[in-house]
Amino acid sequence: MKHISTIIRTAAVRRASLVNASLAVVLLLLLLSTGLPNFEARAAEQGDPTPTAAPTQQPDACDPNRNIHVSGTAVVNVVPDRALIQLGVQSNGRTPKEVQARNATMISRVIKAMKALGVEAKDISTDRYVIQPLYEDWDDLRIKGYRIFNVVSITMRDVDKTSEAIATAFQAGANQVVNVEFYTSELRKYRDQAREMAMKAASEKADALAQAGGADTGCVLNITENTHSYFNGWSGWGWWWNGGGNNQNLWTQNAVQNVAPSSGSGTTSNDDSPVSAGQISIRAEVSVTFALK
Repeated sequence: MKHISTIIRTAAVRRASLVNASLAVVLLLLLLSTGLPNFEARAAEQGDPTPTAAPTQQPDACDPNRNIHVSGTAVVNVVPDRALIQLGVQSNGRTPKEVQARNATMISRVIKAMKALGVEAKDISTDRYVIQPLYEDWDDLRIKGYRIFNVVSITMRDVDKTSEAIATAFQAGANQVVNVEFYTSELRKYRDQAREMAMKAASEKADALAQAGGADTGCVLNITENTHSYFNGWSGWGWWWNGGGNNQNLWTQNAVQNVAPSSGSGTTSNDDSPVSAGQISIRAEVSVTFALK
């Protein structure tokens, strides 16, 4: 009996140990399933910190209280590829109907002659049409007739034919040359080029002045473009008041560039021609304020 009791107690102890071991395993699994993520999170938090980018050094702010103000001017000389001819056809008559009929006949002849020369209809237009009475005397209101002053604008896409067009128009009935003006069809291109040159001239001038004063130029505070004259050519009364056409640019520019003529430009005009295309000047002027540092 004693031996049997011993066996029973031994079996009970083994069962208790087995139960305790199972419970321990279950408890360990629970701890692992619930505590491991927190542990990993804490480990990540306690690990090496993520390196942060070093703060970039900000450039010095512009000081508007210390500045230099300069201007830059540039001229681009271009061989023109267009000519604008303004021809006047003046007619007199006793009555408005008579003078209108006479003027219409002369204008028709001029237009027909221009078309025969190769000018397209879209390049011929009426620029001015004035009809006015003619008095017996300045202080007299008695009308002795009427006068029509008709101005026709003709765009020549072949500038070499400018003189020929004028002569042909006079043979057809035109009796006045109001204006002849040469220009380029690529004004935007050369105007942008002149702007860039003017800005560069202003920057170089500012650098030289600042260095002479013991300073350096900083950022640009202000830019102003003077748009009073992009194109300086012969232009009627404007030529007179501006001081004589292209020669005025000789005294104002900081930079000048001559552009080689492109194919098709007026470069073969006869030297004996009374109208010469030459070159036209496209001018740009800027005023710039730089900060000093």
